[in-house]
Parts: sequence; structure tokens; C-alpha cells
Amino acid sequence: MTSAPIKPDISSPDRIRAVQRRTLVILSAAQIVGGVGVAVGLALSSVVVDELSGSTVISGFAGTATVLGAALLALPTAKASGRGGRRTGLTLAYVAALAGCALSVGAISLGNWPLLLVGLVLVGGGSAGNLAARYSATDLSPPGHAARHLSLVVWAATIGSVAGPNLAKPADQIGMSVGLVEKAGPFAFAALAFALAMLVILVGLRPDPLKLARRLNGTQPPAAGQNRTIRNAWTTLRTTPMARKALVMIAVSHTAMVSVMSMTPVKLHHDGSNLDVIGLVISLHIAGMYVMSPVVGWLADKAGKVPVLLLGMALLLSSAVLAGAAGHRVWQVTTALVLLGLGWSCGLVAGSALVSESVPVGSRPAVQGLSDLLMNVCGATGTIVAGAIVGGLSYGVLGLVVGVMVTLAGIWLAITWRHVNSGPLTPAESAAT
Repeated sequence: MTSAPIKPDISSPDRIRAVQRRTLVILSAAQIVGGVGVAVGLALSSVVVDELSGSTVISGFAGTATVLGAALLALPTAKASGRGGRRTGLTLAYVAALAGCALSVGAISLGNWPLLLVGLVLVGGGSAGNLAARYSATDLSPPGHAARHLSLVVWAATIGSVAGPNLAKPADQIGMSVGLVEKAGPFAFAALAFALAMLVILVGLRPDPLKLARRLNGTQPPAAGQNRTIRNAWTTLRTTPMARKALVMIAVSHTAMVSVMSMTPVKLHHDGSNLDVIGLVISLHIAGMYVMSPVVGWLADKAGKVPVLLLGMALLLSSAVLAGAAGHRVWQVTTALVLLGLGWSCGLVAGSALVSESVPVGSRPAVQGLSDLLMNVCGATGTIVAGAIVGGLSYGVLGLVVGVMVTLAGIWLAITWRHVNSGPLTPAESAAT
């Protein structure tokens, strides 16, 4: 009589490390293809809306729609994750993005810019999914490694995000060759990318990292009717001041980044730059956002999250000054956009790690979802204001406004910071902040 095979103990340290390595690989793969989907449409959305509407001010709503979509889908993604695990939440986000791309193709074919904006709201689900994936990387991270693990998943988006804008023109040509109207091809290509990202998550993200983390911590998912994401998040934030600080800095970093980035293609387009130049500038900007993220994560774990957040504010200020004074110098706009990406990376990686380490595992999806909601609502507001500023005044004034905002945020954080090391906080430390 043969004995049944012995199953490995899922709670053993070696098994947890193996699951975490697999989780990081799967999330990174989804980030690569999902990054293509986000970036290939990002490079052209404001230009297409500008052409269809004939208004620079309305063109700013392209970025607003995408960011607003990411905000609106942040809480449903978090709620789905809280109930069914990370796989359920990420799948929901990518399905919304796929539907948005299909709607965008139809809107461009009809020459209907309001319908295109509706499609771009759903396309924001791709950003919501990619943002939620970074938090998924921290569920099984050992103490002191959250920023590094999170940054690896953020870094993986480099490949797709940098390649995406440069694929816009070939995708447009292929789209026209199969009967799509001009500039609809990139959105059809983005739909395929989101479909692949969804498939990677559904097939590969097993076991689910959040479900396993809850099992290891003895935490149960919220019962039906009790999964009130916003209420749970605010309840947790009342007792974790460091998490509140992190949420503010994430929101400021994202607002500064999307405000300047969303109007840069329009500025370059009006200055006479072609799609190749616009695609290259956006690609370099996205490289700034992602390429150095592992270094940012390592620095945040070693030097502390708050110092890295302050570094991010300094980089964003430098970017705003350069962009505001760039005039028609494409090289200066490009430099400003790279610094803009680096500053955003510091804010997102250090801030997100601080959020995850400051709250208990049972409350993480709710707080993380609220974080993404706030950052994207602020970002959407920023793009509306940015479009009005550039349309009514100038791109230079936009740089000035963003510079003032990040300076005030940096001063506030420096004054209110009470911890030299912003690593994991105990409840007593949090209450003393």
C-alpha cells in the first residue's frame, strides 16, 4: 500500500518565497503587455481629441477622461480584490480597458469626440489595473522589502510603456491597411494588449497572493454586505497618520506628472513636431517613470520612504521649471519630461510602499483602492486645469503652477515629518506621528 504524496507546506518560508517569486514574474509579465495598452493610446489620445473637436482646451479632457476612468475603477478593483483576491480585481480592470478601446475605435470611426472621451474613461481601467498590480507585489513581501518588490513590478512596465508610443504609428498603418480609419489602429492594438494582460493574470496568478497573505495572518475577507471600501479605508487611516501623509504625496506626484505630461503632446503638435518626435518624447518620459524604479525602491527601503518622497518633490520642481522655460526647444521639453517621470517614480514607489507597510493586511485593499482613487481624481482635476491654463495662457504658466504646488507639498512633508526612518510603523508609532 503506497502512501499519499506529501504536499508542501504552503506556510513554510521557502514555499512563501517561491510563491512570491512567481507572483512577481506574473505581475511583471502583465505589466509589460498592459503597459503597451496604456501607452500606445496615451501618445495619441489628446491629439485625436484636438483634431476631432478643434479645441486645445477640449484636448485636455483626453487625459482627464483616462485618469478619471482610473479613479472610478480604483474602488471597484479594490472591492473585487477584497472579496475575491487580486486575480479577480485585476481581471475586472483589464476587461473595462478592453471595452474602452473597442468603444474608442468606434468613436474615431464616427468622428465623435464626446463618445471617444467616454471610451477613454473605460480605457483608464488599464491604468487602474497596472496601479493595482504594484500593490499585489507587496502582499507576501518580507519586512523591509515592500518598496523593492513593488518597484520591480513598476519597472516591468518600462518595456511596454516605452515601446507603446513608438508602436502608435505602425499600429495606425496596420489599422488603415485592414480598413480602420486613421488613428483608430492604435486603440485596436491596445485592446489586444489588455486582453493578453487579462489572460496572464487569470492563468498565472495562482495561488492568489492576497488570499495567501490573509491565510497566513489569520485574516478573513469581509463578509457579503460588509465590504464597504471607502468606510473601511477611512477608519484605518484615522489611526495611521503616516499612511495619510503617503496618500497626499502620491496624489501630488501624480497630479504634477499627468498635468504636464497630458499637455506636452499638444504643445509639441502645435510647435510643428510630428508623431515620431511626440512618440520619442513620451517614450523617454515613460522611461524616466519606470527604468530607475528598482533603484528608487532599494533607496526607499534603505534610506527611508519620506526622504525619497522629498527627493521626488525636488525632481518634480526641477521638471516644472525646465518645462515652463522651454519655449520651442524640444530637447529642454524632453529633459523636463524625463525628470518629471523620475519624480513621479519616487512619489509612487516610496508612497505606495509606505501605505502598504503602515496598515494591516486585512485593510490593505481598501486603503490602497482609496489611494488610487484620490491620486487619479487629483490627476483628472489637474488635467482639466492644465488644459485651461495652456489653452487660455501658456505651457510656461502651467510649469509655474505645478512648481508652486510641489514646493508647498515638499515643505509640508518636511515640517510634519517626525520619523527619521519611515519603515514599518507600530500602532504606537503611528499614533505619535
